[in-house]
Amino acid sequence: MQTSFTEEQLKDAAIAHSEKILRKCVHCGFCTATCPTYLTLGDELDSPRGRIYLIKDMLENNRPADDRTVKHIDRCLSCLACMTTCPSGVHYMHLVDHARAYIQQTYKRPLIDRLYRWMLAQVLPYPGRFRLALSAARLGKPFAGVLKSLPGGKPMAAMLALAPSGLPKPDRQLKNSRHAPLGAGGRGRVVVMQGCAQRVLDPAINLATISLLTRLGYEVLTPPAEGCCGALVHHMGREHESHSAAKRNIDAWLDEAEKGGLDAIIITTSGCGTTVKDYGHMLRDDAAYGARAARVSALAKDITEFLTEAGLPQSTAGNGIRLAYHSACSMQHGQKITVQPKKLLADAGFEVADVPEGHLCCGSAGTYNILQPEIAARLKARKVANIERVKPQLIAAGNIGCITQIAGGTDIPILHTVELLNWAHGGTMPQALKSLKSGSAVPEAAE
Repeated sequence: MQTSFTEEQLKDAAIAHSEKILRKCVHCGFCTATCPTYLTLGDELDSPRGRIYLIKDMLENNRPADDRTVKHIDRCLSCLACMTTCPSGVHYMHLVDHARAYIQQTYKRPLIDRLYRWMLAQVLPYPGRFRLALSAARLGKPFAGVLKSLPGGKPMAAMLALAPSGLPKPDRQLKNSRHAPLGAGGRGRVVVMQGCAQRVLDPAINLATISLLTRLGYEVLTPPAEGCCGALVHHMGREHESHSAAKRNIDAWLDEAEKGGLDAIIITTSGCGTTVKDYGHMLRDDAAYGARAARVSALAKDITEFLTEAGLPQSTAGNGIRLAYHSACSMQHGQKITVQPKKLLADAGFEVADVPEGHLCCGSAGTYNILQPEIAARLKARKVANIERVKPQLIAAGNIGCITQIAGGTDIPILHTVELLNWAHGGTMPQALKSLKSGSAVPEAAE
């Protein structure tokens, strides 16, 4: 794609980087075939190619974002399916991230939109606040239908609909900052990132991860100074807040590395993993943090990446239970992890079924199912229909946002991949497995 930025504009490092990305685009349109919003809405401006034109026009002309540009950029899920499809290597993620930050700086949103975004940024990244908000949401759930019909009420209605009817109690074990290896130990020293939403919505995921890793002989650290990865605010264009979150985590994790070395930073929420692996890019121009951020990104691994490298023995615990594996967009497109989770599950005795149209987003996408609830609902319905088509007994996924989104559309139990792997290799059986009714018995404990 030909560009016409001035030499003065290209002195800005962010503009110069985006210009290089724009020049790689050859207008081929392959991206439109795998873009969920284009397939749902049929509007060229709701495709990656259309959004690239809008971003190019906005940046080249050095003008504030307008209503049309904001509308179509906001509709982007940042699912990154386009990056998997693109034959020219257009790094759409970095381009749209820059566009979101530019919009945040130059565009004044309607008051109700600003309030919603402020509230999400002030609540979701903070587990204590998030827990309180979810507790209060239970009181408001009966009014979701009324709110949906009011002007500007759809995001609030979506939040209330997503709020669970009850929350698991925080587990005392997760308050420990160090978990000693069992048995002989000595295999290594790792951090397990606890996340913000996940530790509130489903702490069993973190418990299963710690249990499995310590049994494998790893010392597991959960630094109390760690916070949200920054993805939620990053995707809203709140660059300063996302960078502050990244720096907090970098300091917390590298402090542990300096104390006794660190083999990996293990992440069980793929949306967080994609962001942490991008810290090196996010902070590339920061003199104090650039090199430290790159070091953290190099240490970051999804739990299934790490377990594949560490090696798990074969197991028959899955007993032929048929499960559909949902590959989160941040997993398959953001991190290019496609084979490892399915192989680990198959090696644990599960019958793993591929989901039709598995490349398409479920509609969760961070805060997307709150800020764009109608499109998200259509994508959820499409995803659930495709999952149910393969007639699974269980669904496995590696991202808490997807788990929450899909669970709201089906009665099929859905679990995190690591919960199943932990049980299959000697850990506690997840509650969903205990209540599973199958033709063949589910063993009470894995050996």
